Amino acid sequence: MKDKITIILFILLLFLMFIINAVSPVKDISYSERRKLTRFPSLTMKLIFNGKFMEDFEKYALDQFPFRDNFRSIKAHFELDIFRKLDNNNVYTIDDNLFKIEYPIKPHNIQKTIDHMNTVYNLYLKGMNVYYSIIPDKSYFAADKRGYLGLDYIMLENMMRENIKDIIYIDIFDTLTLDDYYNTDVHWRQEKLDKVVSRIIHAMGLEESPEDGDYTQKQYYPFYGAYYGQSALNPKPDTLIYRTNPYIDAAKVYNYDPSIDKDAPFSVYNEDSLGTVDSYDVFLWGASPIIEIMGDNIKTDRELIIFRDSFASSIAPLLLEHYSKITLIDTRYVNHKLLGSFVEFKDQDVLFLYNTVLINNGNILK
Repeated sequence: MKDKITIILFILLLFLMFIINAVSPVKDISYSERRKLTRFPSLTMKLIFNGKFMEDFEKYALDQFPFRDNFRSIKAHFELDIFRKLDNNNVYTIDDNLFKIEYPIKPHNIQKTIDHMNTVYNLYLKGMNVYYSIIPDKSYFAADKRGYLGLDYIMLENMMRENIKDIIYIDIFDTLTLDDYYNTDVHWRQEKLDKVVSRIIHAMGLEESPEDGDYTQKQYYPFYGAYYGQSALNPKPDTLIYRTNPYIDAAKVYNYDPSIDKDAPFSVYNEDSLGTVDSYDVFLWGASPIIEIMGDNIKTDRELIIFRDSFASSIAPLLLEHYSKITLIDTRYVNHKLLGSFVEFKDQDVLFLYNTVLINNGNILK
């Protein structure tokens, strides 16, 4: 009798899940996982016979499974609270702040970053004012204190200092604290970068003006950072703040992405990205191989080139008070050998601005 009851309950459960799945609306995006979800696959005889339909249907069924986020959260709490693991999906929590384990340190990849910077310097930048800064990953401020694995930041910094001879180092480690980063994301907060901006412009021979720091702030809530979905813990989202002033409002952005008309300018902030898979794309429209910001700054004709990762998207607008043009180059997406075809290297200031996670994975630079 017990076996029959068990079988009946199991069948009823399957039927109930089928009904719930059938009546639930199909979701296009998972904001917690920051990705597009699989749609119902095309149904053709060819796809059925070659097995592609069932393969795609399995992905669809997993992505559209009812209460998917709830089950992910339950699994995460079991990992952390029942099995006492220190992390879930390599993401851990300290005082409602999410971190991702970046370990081990990879000297070979760090050397690739160094070689890349030296090669770019020798090809294009000799005789120019060239600088570099290292942006510490947020784990720098917390991992060792709580016993989590992390990078050897001293080793990383020493390797850079010892092997980069012709580029001036601007140390910004002491201008940042953990509060300067989002709780649910890897990136720093734009509204917290005054000390960083001050350190960089002074090192590059610029002077602060009375207008520095005079911004109007806009904000967006809720901002779900990259670690929010990876943790599956449903923490409190962040508030994303972005700054404007007359220099930023007047600037025009030209994007060299092949899929975009580079002659059609954009504004500095892409407010349409707020509430999408990655709201951080509000800053300079997200990832792109080459971006030019043309300022309306009649006080100077100085120009700046930034070799960058995604962190630079939020700090570059704050430098428009000091430059009439800022060019951002991301050699994760464009081969350094092609840069001479797109960028005229003359007498600009140049800044390599990379975070420690990218430096530790320098094999992705082209």
